[in-house]
Amino acid sequence: MSEKQVPAAAPASSFLGKAGPLVLARLLGAGLTFCIPFVLARVLGKEEYGTYFQLFLIATTLYYVLPFGVVQSLYYFLPRADEKRPWLGQTLLYMTGAGLVAGTLVWTLLGPVARQFNNPALLEFRAPLAAYTALLLAAFPLEISLTSQGRTKHSALVYAVSEVVRTAAMVVPCLSGFGLHGMMLAVAGFALVRFVAAWGVVPRGTGPLLRPGLWREQLVYAAPFGLAMALAIPQQNAHLYMVAGAVAPALYAVYRVGCSQLPLVDLLYTPTSEVLMVRLGELEKQGRLEEGVVAFREAAGKLAFAFLPFAAFLFAAAPEFIGTFYTAEYLAAVPIFRVSVLGVVFAILPMDGVLRARGHTRSILYSYLLKAAVTVPLVWVGVKQFGLMGAVVSWAVAEVVGKLSLLVRVPAALSTPEHPLRIRDVIPWRELSKASLAAGAAAASVFLLRAGTVHAWGGLPEGFLWRALPLALAGLLFGLGYVGVLYATGVRPLSVLASLRARRAG
Repeated sequence: MSEKQVPAAAPASSFLGKAGPLVLARLLGAGLTFCIPFVLARVLGKEEYGTYFQLFLIATTLYYVLPFGVVQSLYYFLPRADEKRPWLGQTLLYMTGAGLVAGTLVWTLLGPVARQFNNPALLEFRAPLAAYTALLLAAFPLEISLTSQGRTKHSALVYAVSEVVRTAAMVVPCLSGFGLHGMMLAVAGFALVRFVAAWGVVPRGTGPLLRPGLWREQLVYAAPFGLAMALAIPQQNAHLYMVAGAVAPALYAVYRVGCSQLPLVDLLYTPTSEVLMVRLGELEKQGRLEEGVVAFREAAGKLAFAFLPFAAFLFAAAPEFIGTFYTAEYLAAVPIFRVSVLGVVFAILPMDGVLRARGHTRSILYSYLLKAAVTVPLVWVGVKQFGLMGAVVSWAVAEVVGKLSLLVRVPAALSTPEHPLRIRDVIPWRELSKASLAAGAAAASVFLLRAGTVHAWGGLPEGFLWRALPLALAGLLFGLGYVGVLYATGVRPLSVLASLRARRAG
């Protein structure tokens, strides 16, 4: 170890100042991503909308699997490196190669995939999809290279501009009447701009572009995470691929609407998990690991007060939500949507953060292996025997199995020889019970509101604002009910909100 004097830790406010631009940029990106499918659902026909989902299913699968953790490893290597350019150079070259592999895979395998999906229209987009996937992968290091060097403001600016341009590339051609063909050409152009920007920005710094010997070190570090992603992404998307091969594109569009994922979960879960990891590391260093279970229960309790009402409201107001944002044409997705929002509940316990902080990463890999082994037969039987509902229920069951496999490892990760723990010791029972009671009561009020006003809403004029009125009233009623029951049980929602904001900022 170096004998240089270690500088004092920067105050929390300095970290907050650095994180602020990134938080704002990600909020902007989440908001834009949230709006894109709603716009496309209104301007694309069902067949075209289903084809859009299938195209991006292929692209995003390759986008998350092929980096193999190499780009994310920059967070580890760059802060410790005297010469940063070799790490950046070899990462950019690797991702350019990964992009070429992805583009080649799309070009050569899109024909068999189109036959499997029973959608020959996919072949019309072979060239732009291959170009988009290849160039987007090659530009993957752009923002991460800046953030890992402490240039958070530059990274936030690049991220925000990129998200605005991406949204425009996806929405403007469709609104202008050019349809899915225009959109795919536009997003390929967007990816090209990112690729040029990446090669102009990333390979900067001191040292040569490449230095022999560093690549092996980077790959060894990245491999466990890369293997985990190679398991996790196909497993998570298995039901989407199975349904795409079993139904027509129009019906697939309905299924994808039902599987909509909202960005709130990642916006709260990820920073909470990261803060918990830091806290556990501090406690272990100070010889106070027995306090780790308190930190875990506190983090999970705060997430429970956010995620349980979020899931309960979406479950209760699913018809209003789908009808408002996707139009009444997609109301058949409501039962699927109600199952998929249960995934929000699964995120209450930040178990992966605990296991990573305590070095139990093999448990996470075993969880992915178990989920993959469970998912394949479950989804196959679910789709074949029960159709779309069978697919989404199979996904939910596999998620439960994966979460339980993590949960059984958490007590050991937080235990000390003097304080052995059991599963019941790590769960925040009080917070879960109060949040469940309040969310359940508020959800019941939404069901009662619908039962009493179902005929009145049928006479509303056309237009988004009028169609949003039932959802707005349901949200107001739910919010008042949830807060009221929390107050009755002794919980002060403002204090919970303040703690969540502090975690997100940190």
